[in-house]
Amino acid sequence: MISPKPAPDAARASEPKRERGHLRVAAILEAGVAVFTEKGYDSATMTEIAARSGTAIGSLYRFFPSKESLADALLLRYALHVQDGLADMARQVPDMTLEGVADAFVDFMLVLQSQRSFAVTLVDARGGSADERTRFRAAMRGGIADILSKAIPALSAAKAKVMAVVLLHMLKSVVITADEEPAMRAMLLAEMRELVRTYLGSAAGKKIE
Repeated sequence: MISPKPAPDAARASEPKRERGHLRVAAILEAGVAVFTEKGYDSATMTEIAARSGTAIGSLYRFFPSKESLADALLLRYALHVQDGLADMARQVPDMTLEGVADAFVDFMLVLQSQRSFAVTLVDARGGSADERTRFRAAMRGGIADILSKAIPALSAAKAKVMAVVLLHMLKSVVITADEEPAMRAMLLAEMRELVRTYLGSAAGKKIE
């Protein structure tokens, strides 16, 4: 998991205690994603994030005392989203066809697509270490390997780990389709789905129609 650089106690995000506060924090986090993605970490301002989320600047600083604490909260949310998404997919695998598993991998990457680039930017801006990136990459590969082992029981643990690395590199290509025209993007995604289906089918020793 990504482990954001700890902020001093005075600069840590404040946990809301009421439903209204939770909704406000959710709006701030979404605005933070948008502003950090558009402007980058250095150029993003808390004033713009407050305006984008419809939050008074004083309320924003009450929940997030600094831009650093907001960035760390977003990184933690992203890491938990990845971890929970893979765990949820692993629980569903027994009720899925191999074709369904292949499509679920592509769909999962599509969900992450909008957040991945900003997460990488924030890790770099916040001084994320190589060890942190390595831990997150290992956790993601481990989650994918666990899914593969459940989807194809005959796989050895070593084979599942290797396939997880290959599959992750294949799935990263989903991200680059965002800049394509809609028609071309649809065709590319269809090809990627077919590629993942074929790869899993080959490992399982059967052809997926």
